[in-house]
Amino acid sequence: MDRKPIVAGQFYTAEPQALAAEVGRFLSVAEGRADKPTLLAMVPHAGYVFSGAVAGATLGRANLADTVILLGPNHTGMGSRYAVWHMGSWLFPGGGLAVDEELAETLIARDPRLTPDRTAHLNEHSLEVLVPFLRSINPDMRIVPICVGGGGARELMDVGLRLTETLKARKTPASFVVSSDMSHYISREEAEARDSLALEAIKALDPEALYEVVRANGITMCGVLPMVLGLSAAKAFGAGTVEVAAYSTSGDVNGDMSRVVGYAGVLVS
Repeated sequence: MDRKPIVAGQFYTAEPQALAAEVGRFLSVAEGRADKPTLLAMVPHAGYVFSGAVAGATLGRANLADTVILLGPNHTGMGSRYAVWHMGSWLFPGGGLAVDEELAETLIARDPRLTPDRTAHLNEHSLEVLVPFLRSINPDMRIVPICVGGGGARELMDVGLRLTETLKARKTPASFVVSSDMSHYISREEAEARDSLALEAIKALDPEALYEVVRANGITMCGVLPMVLGLSAAKAFGAGTVEVAAYSTSGDVNGDMSRVVGYAGVLVS
């Protein structure tokens, strides 16, 4: 029941030693580990050449718990609305992270909207690309990967609240890591303007406003649904501080500022 990598050799190198070295370089640019525990981190999931620096600067600064709830979008449309990979490990070239099977089963039992479902994850890259970073930060970290494929603002927020209630009842220290890119395939100027609207809602710790501003302004933030869910959960844990750790676009790498994808790294504590 292990989840095997599907984008190794595409989004990141498939050579284990080179991958470990590359991830280490990305993490090393972070401006020191945050003092406060990180309740939620949002990081991008593009190919490392484009978004690895933002992911590294963000996760390298994060002060994550040993247990992490991974929340990612569903690009494929396959599987259930809230699909939990509930057993085994998530593998990548040279390593992997174990799923916290007991916690996953508890979350599923406490909220029938969360379902054990491998289908949604099999061809989905958004969480896979983060696992090498998390493994480098903490080899003993345990994860619960959840692929979020639908739901309105109210439902997403309610699922987030239920997650937090379950974690509080178990007295399990946990962090949420959300996988999301920002605007897609518009000019850098326009991407920066639109993405700033979404980031303002995040900085206000307002998940409903995030959902609405993304819809109203046509912001192609592919992970808005898991971020609304995760931000709701973080608020229920008492979140009070938001830091935008990094922002860049694909144009900063390839020089094409006419058609970019935006990448933001956010830390909530």
